[in-house]
Amino acid sequence: MNFALGFKPPSAGSSGPGAGRGATMENLEKQLICPVCLEIFSKPVVILPCQHNLCRKCANDIFQSANPLWQSRGSSGISVSGGRFRCPSCRHEVVLDRHGVYGLQRNLLVENILDLYRQHESTRLVDMKPEPQQQQHLMCDDHDEEKINIYCLSCQTPTCSMCKVFGKHKDCDVAPLSSVYIRQKTELSDGIATLVATNDHIQAVISQMEESCRSIEENGKRTGEKLADSFDTLVAILEERKQELVGLIAKQQDDKLKHVRCLIRQHHDDLEGAVTLVESAIQLMEEPHMPLFIQSAKVILEKMTETARASDIERPELGFESMSHFSIDTDDLAVMLMNIDFCSGKTKKEDLEEGEEESELELRY
Repeated sequence: MNFALGFKPPSAGSSGPGAGRGATMENLEKQLICPVCLEIFSKPVVILPCQHNLCRKCANDIFQSANPLWQSRGSSGISVSGGRFRCPSCRHEVVLDRHGVYGLQRNLLVENILDLYRQHESTRLVDMKPEPQQQQHLMCDDHDEEKINIYCLSCQTPTCSMCKVFGKHKDCDVAPLSSVYIRQKTELSDGIATLVATNDHIQAVISQMEESCRSIEENGKRTGEKLADSFDTLVAILEERKQELVGLIAKQQDDKLKHVRCLIRQHHDDLEGAVTLVESAIQLMEEPHMPLFIQSAKVILEKMTETARASDIERPELGFESMSHFSIDTDDLAVMLMNIDFCSGKTKKEDLEEGEEESELELRY
């Protein structure tokens, strides 16, 4: 029986006698939970000398594990008198007589409170609709009869109460499985929201780079046409140079397009991977089994962290699509046609002044 026992705490802001009774029943329920199986005490309930209570079955499991040679009541063979028992709550150790845990006194007060509590819960559950589907419990691999109901924080794996008491997790830190389930489900939900926002950002950048490709194509085409029109007005001697310069433009256009399209393919691949990860995470949100959910959520959260860490988006630098540096001055003198090239930034006046200086130097020598 699950220790939550279907109890629904009062909603925030509730007041009045009903809310007070609900809080009282919730506090009572916490006092009736066995520290070993983490469920409501099952009869009979034994009281230890240190005044802590245990289910007799849980106490017997602990005692049998600590005293493997002890013979239970009714068994034949050699009888071992007594044995040691350590309280799982305060670690106080006592020596039991030959009756073992059957010699411990029953806590009739706790058993009577259990009867009243169950009667109250039965009456309250009559007015509640039954759950459409009962939650299935996974059983421990090491203890076939024990449910997986706690989470080992040290080993990061779901386990059972008996593994914590005297099994391989007895020196580990543990937490209730439900709290780990809620925390990791919240982390996974936050991870999905972050990844979806990152995907939107990547899609926006891809759209900007696609627009950049169109601008590169338009600017390259426009610059090429302008260059071709300029060369078409020149004599045959310019034809060879025209082909060379058009080739330079085409080469840089192809290089830029190749670079940007490579980035687009890369970001498309990243986006597809992220979308697939989001779909896997959304499907995992429907997993009803907390242990399976926690194991799968850990892997997906690690992948989300790696994806978010690798989402540094590379994009072309500002003005990458510009082709304005490919321009010529068609008013140049005919004597410069053999050495024509793209403009270096000098004005006609400066070029003429340099030509005059060169002519003066030739005349001097």
